[in-house]
Amino acid sequence: METATNRGGGANAPPGGWTVLIDDIVAGRWTNPETGKPATVPYESIVIADSLAGREADLVARLELGETFTVVADHATWDAMGERVARALESLGPVKTVLLDHPHADMANVAILTEKLDGADGVVAVGSGTINDLVKYVTGLDGRRYCVFGTAASMNGYTSTTASMTLDNGLKVSLPSHAPAGFFVDLGVAAAAPTYLSAAGFADCLVRSVAQVDWWLSHRLFGTLYAKAPYIIQQEDESELNRRAAGIGSGDVSANGYLYRVLTMCGLGVSFTGMSNHGSMGEHQISHYIDCFARDLHPGTIHGQQVGVGVLTMGRLQRHYLENATPPKMKPTRIDFTSMVGRMGIDIATQCFDEIQPKIFDSSAIAAVNEKIAEIWPVLREELKAFVIPVEEMTRLLKAAGGPTTAQELGVPVEFYREAVVHCREMRNRFSFLDIAADEGILEDFARGEV
Repeated sequence: METATNRGGGANAPPGGWTVLIDDIVAGRWTNPETGKPATVPYESIVIADSLAGREADLVARLELGETFTVVADHATWDAMGERVARALESLGPVKTVLLDHPHADMANVAILTEKLDGADGVVAVGSGTINDLVKYVTGLDGRRYCVFGTAASMNGYTSTTASMTLDNGLKVSLPSHAPAGFFVDLGVAAAAPTYLSAAGFADCLVRSVAQVDWWLSHRLFGTLYAKAPYIIQQEDESELNRRAAGIGSGDVSANGYLYRVLTMCGLGVSFTGMSNHGSMGEHQISHYIDCFARDLHPGTIHGQQVGVGVLTMGRLQRHYLENATPPKMKPTRIDFTSMVGRMGIDIATQCFDEIQPKIFDSSAIAAVNEKIAEIWPVLREELKAFVIPVEEMTRLLKAAGGPTTAQELGVPVEFYREAVVHCREMRNRFSFLDIAADEGILEDFARGEV
C-alpha cells in the first residue's frame, strides 16, 4: 500500500503525511487498545494529498476494479473533478459516465442508478454525500467493489459502512452497506469547493463532544455498547482541526486536510463498532427530523449545517443537567402515537413507534432508571463533563468555520425547529439527554428558548 511518506504530505501536513495513522489502521498495523488486537477495516487504499493531479489512473488501477470503468457524478462534481478523473481513466480502458441531475439519496435515485450501472465493471464515484451514498448503496446490493474521489469535506460518510438513505415513505435512515475499496482526496479540489460544504463537514466533526456525552450516558444507564477506540484515533486531530476552524471558512488547504483526517477517522470508527453512535446521537436526530418533515419549510440546507445547530442545542441541554448536582427524576414516558401520525404520517409513525419501544418506560421501569441515575449521578456527572467542549466555544468554532449557529441562520422557521427538538427523539432508539428532558417534563420549555 502506498504510504504518506512515499507520496509527501505537504508542508502543513502532520509528520508522516496526511494519512499518518490512517495508513496503519488500513494495513492492520494499529492495535486497538480496548481489544489488544490489530484493528481490521474493509478498505484497501485511502489517499489524501495536496494534489492528485496525474495520479488518478494509477490509484484506480491498483484496486483492480475491472477492465472498463463507469464514472458517476452530478453536474457540479463533474466540473470539480469528474471530467478530469474520467479522462485519466481512459488510459486504463473504456470509460462511461453517469451524470445524475440534482440527485437525492433516496430509493427513487437508487432505482435510477441501479439501471444505469447494470453491467458496469469498475465503478468510480466522484462527489461527496449524495453521490457517495448512492454509489455505495447500489454497489453494496450486489457486492461490486467501487472507489470514490471526494470533492468536498462535507460529511463523514466516505469511510462509513452505512449509507444514509431516504426510504419511499420519506423516512431518512442509515442502511447497512459496504465500504469503498479506495477513497481518494485532492485537497486542492476540497479547498476550492464552496466553503459552506466544508463548514458542514466541520459541524459533523464538532458532534464528537455532545455525541460522546449522550452515548456514555446510555451506556452507563442501560449497558448499551460503548467503545473508546473511535475517539482515541481522532483525538489529536480534533484539537488540530479546531485550532484551524477559521481556515475552513477561508478555504485553507491545511485546514481542509485536518478536516478530512477527522472525517475519515470518524468513518473508520464505524468499522470498530458496526454502528455510528460515536458520531451520531441527539444532534443528528434533530437534523433527520428537519430533513424528513420540514417539507415546504425546508430551506435547502444540507445535513451538516443542520447538525451544527443541533450540536449547539444539545450542548445547551446537556449543560443544563451537568451544571446541576441534583440528578434528574423522570416520569413514565408519554408519547402520543396519534400526534406522531399527524406529524409523520401513518407509515413513518408506525415504523418509528416500533423502533423506540425499548425507550418507552412505564412507571415500574422509570422507577428503576431513576434509582440507577440517582445512585451514579455524582460520578456520571463528572465522567460526562470530561467529554464536554463548552457550548460557547463550540459556537465560536462553528462561526469561525462559516457555519450557521441558530435555526434563524439556517433559515428553518423557529417554531418548526423547536418541534424538531421536542419530537426528534421519537424517530430512533438512541437514548440521549433529549429523552431525559422529555421524560422529566422540561423539553418543551427548553425548546422554547431555541432560536
